[in-house]
Amino acid sequence: MAPGTSSVAEGRRARLLEGKTAVIYGAAGGVGSSVAKAFAREGAEVFLAGRTLSSLEKVAGEISAEGGRASAAAVNALVPSEIGAHLNRIVEGSGRLDISFNLIGSSVGMGRTLTNIPEARFLELAFSVVNSNFLTSTAAARHMEGQGSGVILGLSAITARIPRANQGGFAIGGAAMEALFRQLALEVGPRGVRVVCIRTHGTPDNPTLQEVFAEFARQRGTTVAEVESSEASALALKRLPRLHEVANAAVLMASDYASAITGTAADASCGDIVD
Repeated sequence: MAPGTSSVAEGRRARLLEGKTAVIYGAAGGVGSSVAKAFAREGAEVFLAGRTLSSLEKVAGEISAEGGRASAAAVNALVPSEIGAHLNRIVEGSGRLDISFNLIGSSVGMGRTLTNIPEARFLELAFSVVNSNFLTSTAAARHMEGQGSGVILGLSAITARIPRANQGGFAIGGAAMEALFRQLALEVGPRGVRVVCIRTHGTPDNPTLQEVFAEFARQRGTTVAEVESSEASALALKRLPRLHEVANAAVLMASDYASAITGTAADASCGDIVD
């Protein structure tokens, strides 16, 4: 069994998120479901949000089967009224909101140059994700500021720091999101709220990334395995991060062990950037 993937019922040590309440947007995706399970394993009650209720309920069922606490709700993370109503229900039922993590993402246009991507598809990637993070983060912050504590997390990528060709706007969207989080961290920090990005490389066990790698392989006339090997060769650890490793990084950033960390991006890329 891979490190950090043990059952939520194991309970052999103090759990890092014991008693915390967390909302996760995009919780049915590869990264979202991994984060939700890791949060629950570490003692948090997780509220799974996304557009497709049946997919969220499947993840919630898996968490419950391992002894965790999870519930699912259909929430469009681009509609302020839906975000607000959902958070109000969480706070009314739990009394507080400790963690908000937006994992809504898109790989639209990846593998294409900026000169060969339609405006609508560019805007969808570069700005819908930023807008969603703005809406969910500020809504969460309003609750957290009142209670004097909380952690807001977002998922970024290495290309937000080091642009690469043929990203179709993906790198631009990531950079904009990191700028949003830095600004928000300064504004809500005085009231005890932390804001952190998790910056990672592509995770090969994420089905969405497999589609991207397949497109890169097609363009290069090679195989997906060769694309993965080429990507890994540039990293300090000579391998790509796995979903459970990204989820474990999120657990740490959400926990009190990271209480002095805010306004930055935590690198979980296996050493793509050595800083």
